[in-house]
Amino acid sequence: MILILAGTQDARELAISLQQLGFSITASVISKYGEFLYENLEIKVQSQVLDAKTMRDFIVAHSFTTVIDATHPYAMNVSKTSLAICETLNIPYIRYERAKTALPSYDKMSIVTDYDEAVSLAAAIGKRIFLTIGSRNLKYFAKLLGNKEYFLVARVLPDETVLHECFSMGFMPNQLILMQGPFSQTLNRELYKKYQADVIITKDSGAVGGTDTKISAAIELNIPIIMIARPKLAYKTVANTLEEVIYLLEKNKMNQ
Repeated sequence: MILILAGTQDARELAISLQQLGFSITASVISKYGEFLYENLEIKVQSQVLDAKTMRDFIVAHSFTTVIDATHPYAMNVSKTSLAICETLNIPYIRYERAKTALPSYDKMSIVTDYDEAVSLAAAIGKRIFLTIGSRNLKYFAKLLGNKEYFLVARVLPDETVLHECFSMGFMPNQLILMQGPFSQTLNRELYKKYQADVIITKDSGAVGGTDTKISAAIELNIPIIMIARPKLAYKTVANTLEEVIYLLEKNKMNQ
């Protein structure tokens, strides 16, 4: 019994591949939209948001023998929680992480370590700020919404909960692009042009997250980029491919 902490495209692809290979899989997602993406798949899904207690209880109740953390590279809280729980329960934990983006040489790209730094730098660079960081951390940039000097546009998932969150922060309809990525370089370029972006804010979500095409479109238009670096966590077991995951699962099985 394997629990996959999902919510990303690569997590879904991993779940499908392992299911097809005969592994018993349960995918954990945190939204109705995430649950919808598994609708036509023969994979068990739990869509309750899990805190430390409910995650531990869920793992114990279903007797999972392995937890695969395939959450987004920036979902640090979930990773820290699941890693700690697995260590406590003595259950194998595998971090399945997409490869980092091979960053091109571009003198208008700045790499920062946190969102506050990104906000300050963006405000200093330009007035029209194009956000491609998802919805969970838009709150850091929301402080600029009350300043008429700045115009922010955020590209987020077409999800009712996400839309409500954006409105509650002060974003207006003309500041939101509701689309499911990843996007081509051409589409990114045209959106940057449409909103007259002065600076692009993004994260290193890898090729699966479309980071490469976001960057290439910005370079094509000579627009500055602010890249928020991946947070660091001391994972003990990391896999980057399906083959590596299978190897680790078989190894864990032999050791049980």
